[in-house]
Amino acid sequence: MPSHRAVLFDFFGTLTRAVSRGPWHAAIARGLGCDPSDFVAVLDRSFHDRAQGRLGSPEDTLRWVCDQLGVRPPTERVQAALRARVAAIRADTRLRPDAVAVLASVRARGLRTALVSDCAHELPAFLPQLPVAPLLDTCVFSVQVGHCKPHPALYLTACQRLGVQPAECLYIGDGDGEELSGAAAVGMTAVRLAAPDLGEHLVYRRDQHFTGPTASSLTEAISYLDRAPALV
Repeated sequence: MPSHRAVLFDFFGTLTRAVSRGPWHAAIARGLGCDPSDFVAVLDRSFHDRAQGRLGSPEDTLRWVCDQLGVRPPTERVQAALRARVAAIRADTRLRPDAVAVLASVRARGLRTALVSDCAHELPAFLPQLPVAPLLDTCVFSVQVGHCKPHPALYLTACQRLGVQPAECLYIGDGDGEELSGAAAVGMTAVRLAAPDLGEHLVYRRDQHFTGPTASSLTEAISYLDRAPALV
């Protein structure tokens, strides 16, 4: 019998199609009085600080970004921009066509499910509104844990919440943030999602060292549940 008891999924680029920034982000920057290109450059270089919650609350984080550009917008513009950023990032994310079906099939097997994501404050704000939310037993967000992948804390937090051991987990991700190497390092079975669209995906730190199995779709990735014993 397969030894897996849980499946852990990355979010951006894994449960979703490739992500790129839409036009709404430029409008948000202009609304704050920032040059859009400079605004995005600050977002990019501060991603890991933002995703670890190092810059404080959502408002503190956005004010810090503006401070880097010498801009100090009034409170009402900051509040409007915070709402707009949640909406913009949600608009940038489109679930993969088989995401819901794959999660449902994992649950139908009696296995637990978890989301493990490097993200800033926006994803926790809109994830509960997505159709995958009821199919996830727990969500581990870097901004809440205080670490980004490949830090063991994210994977082990998911295991603790699910009541499983790392060796009992299948981890599926596109590889950003060195997540696959991190999952394998704590003893999980890791599978790289190598979907064709990921060439256009916004990536901050590719996993260059992972040499384990790959799959071209989520549906193919969960086929590793039927391979016993679990891959190492």
